Amino acid sequence: MPQDSVHGRPVGGTENSWCHAVPSGTGIATVALLLSKPPEASILQSALRTLQNRHGLLGSKLRYGAVSNTFSFMNPPVPSLHVKSFDLSSTCHLLQTLISNPGADAVSPFHLILEHELNQNPWLNPKSSCSGTDVFFASIYALPDAKWVVVLRLHTAVCDRTTAVSLLRELIGVIREKEGGGKEENGREGGEVSLGIEDFIPSGKAKKTLFVRGLDMLSYSVNSFRLTNLKFKDVKSPRSSEVVRLQLNHDDTHSLLTGCSARGIKLCGALAAAALIAAHSSKGSLDHHKEKYAVVTLTDCRPLLDPPLSTHHFGFYHSAILNTHSIKGGEKMWELARRTYMAFASSKNSNKHFSDMADLNFLMRKAIENPGLTTSSSLRTSFLSVFEDPVIETSDEMYKEIVGLEDYTGCASVHGIGPSIAIFDTIRGGMLDCACVYPSPMHSRDQMQELIHQMKRLLLAAAAQNRVPYQ
Repeated sequence: MPQDSVHGRPVGGTENSWCHAVPSGTGIATVALLLSKPPEASILQSALRTLQNRHGLLGSKLRYGAVSNTFSFMNPPVPSLHVKSFDLSSTCHLLQTLISNPGADAVSPFHLILEHELNQNPWLNPKSSCSGTDVFFASIYALPDAKWVVVLRLHTAVCDRTTAVSLLRELIGVIREKEGGGKEENGREGGEVSLGIEDFIPSGKAKKTLFVRGLDMLSYSVNSFRLTNLKFKDVKSPRSSEVVRLQLNHDDTHSLLTGCSARGIKLCGALAAAALIAAHSSKGSLDHHKEKYAVVTLTDCRPLLDPPLSTHHFGFYHSAILNTHSIKGGEKMWELARRTYMAFASSKNSNKHFSDMADLNFLMRKAIENPGLTTSSSLRTSFLSVFEDPVIETSDEMYKEIVGLEDYTGCASVHGIGPSIAIFDTIRGGMLDCACVYPSPMHSRDQMQELIHQMKRLLLAAAAQNRVPYQ
């Protein structure tokens, strides 16, 4: 059983890949909360310090060692996080700047602030700081109409989606305790820097012969040049991440999930199928010419590790499985959903989430170093990324009572290396809510809104085939 270090440690293989990806613009994890109650900066900071003391990675600094040419997590005696507050005047000035971007006038102030935070990158030059850079930042924005936005921004090397969800749940619980007179924890009482995912992989699961690893690397490399991408609008201008949300009501969500269950698949299969059909139809091809699209499915490995880890074990413990799918047009939604899901399930049953981990990390770093290896130097390594399982959230009413939560979105940036669309799906109170993140201006907001609209139309049609009244 691996032992944790309380003073810090070198990053693991997957974490190292994120240390290279985040400076390129991919992997800025962001959780944005829209509140109707004014947050107390002092209480929020005290609550966040408590969480940093509980979870050592959150209070660490990411430092690059020039001599060793490696990144490490280092733990200062006291975390240095300070909540940054923007008053109404400052927020309005920021919004006036943000709204000038193409298509931004059609989205809400909350949405604009989410996108703004997705593109704040303190890790842009990780080798420039001798003392290291914090991995965790927090801000409060005052909005008109007595609303506030609280944003948590983290380096993905320490924060996968499961960590973000658990962080939010723990934070709201600690805030409730603080408002009831609880004391701040000043020391690091057991807050250790956990080891990386590679140290928890069950024995033998990641093994490959050198010959097989070479063949797999060659296959991934050759296939990447045969993959189809969405039409690029602008590959030369500086990039940022933007978001389109896809939402379904209770009845449609229930019917869609019923359809997935009846066919022995998960929601990720339906989301991938809808995206593939929508993308292929957007090309307007009438000759049924087959095109290959890559779909990356992210799976939380915590329950599969040795020993198994809980959802409150913070860090990055997801793994990616890459599958390619040939689309010619005319595919039936549910048939394609089953095909895409079964391809993923077969790969997972073959332990590819462990055995291909090092291969995919290596290829990602090589693409970052050599963008010309990707189409039009776009750094697009797949068409789509989805999660194996959605986040299920049933505590919205409690959160509303405690902090005045009106809305929230959690996602991560993708404008460095990554897919054209990354879907972060949540089922909140029985309703599907997806944050669909894409690189701009490589893809335009109009282009992505139309694609997501077509996806929603396909999902609604599929749900209608399994209509069961929501209880």
